[in-house]
Amino acid sequence: MSSLNNGKFITFEGIDGCGKSTQARLLLEHMNNSGVETILVREPGGTNISESIREILLHSSSSGQMGDRTESLLMTASRAQLTQEVIIPNMDQGKFVIADRYSDSTLAYQGGGRNLDIEWLIELNNYATFTLLPDITFFVDIRPEEALRRLDNDKDRIEGEGIEFQTRVRKTYHELAERFNDRYVILDGYGKKGDIHRMVLNEMKRRKFIF
Repeated sequence: MSSLNNGKFITFEGIDGCGKSTQARLLLEHMNNSGVETILVREPGGTNISESIREILLHSSSSGQMGDRTESLLMTASRAQLTQEVIIPNMDQGKFVIADRYSDSTLAYQGGGRNLDIEWLIELNNYATFTLLPDITFFVDIRPEEALRRLDNDKDRIEGEGIEFQTRVRKTYHELAERFNDRYVILDGYGKKGDIHRMVLNEMKRRKFIF
């Protein structure tokens, strides 16, 4: 399966608490207000099946016993359903799709955070996503100490992994940004949300995704 790629696929990445979800929502609002039909999806989740997997991954009472490979396979299973059911059909209709996390999250969290083999995870992602890649990835970057300060006390299983885990995840995001520098844009997550939003729009205009 492949997308006709009439629309654009935009992803937001970063460690938990960085502000990426806020930026994804701001971009969605701007695009729809500008007459560009756009949808927003989240990971894990976004379909009935994917939301059920999300509950197991993040909130299930038994998830504390979850193996790292199990976590990776569940994440990519959720992504496969979302890609087939929502992302590709909407792009084929010419819509823009914004994703609050996508395949790079698996590379950063399960690869960097859990120390699983990145190349194996890339192959797993390729299978799950029908080789679909984002047209642009905005990486909202902040230090783990600041990210944890921003999060409330009601953390999910992965948000509660702590500073060392989030540090490994952030390091891997920087490695991904260097490896995939054609689509990665690093945003300073310490800026005001309006300023960050303007940087997102400027980059979208520079690449002629919007005018």
